[in-house]
Order: sequence, then structure tokens, then C-alpha cells
Amino acid sequence: MTGKRIQPSDAQLEITQLKSYVGQKQNMRDTLRSLGLKRPGNKVVRTADPVTVGMVNTVAHLVKVEEVK
Repeated sequence: MTGKRIQPSDAQLEITQLKSYVGQKQNMRDTLRSLGLKRPGNKVVRTADPVTVGMVNTVAHLVKVEEVK
């Protein structure tokens, strides 16, 4: 699953940071930090609520999203 196509649901999402935020706009840096991602390779598991989905869609080009079974 990659960015912009994620919809809010009850699913658990594993979000992995793939790229660095160096050179990105400040709002994207802040969004990654709010998700709990600090550097490429870090992973977090979050519920696919509307807030989290919005944040993932903002930084879709920097992260990879997988649904946790």
C-alpha cells in the first residue's frame, strides 16, 4: 500500500519511513515526528483512524504502509 489511497478503517497499519526528511518542507518533518518516525528504517504501528490516515497521506512519498494482520 502506498500513500494517497489509504482510507480510514479499524485496521492496524505498519508505517515504515523509507526516505529522509532532509530537504522536505517543515510540515512534512513535523508530520513524520508526530507519527513517531525519526529516521529511515523506523517502523510504527498505528490504527487507521482519520487523523493517522491524513498524516500518512501528507508524507506518502517518504513512507511505506502495510496492513498488520
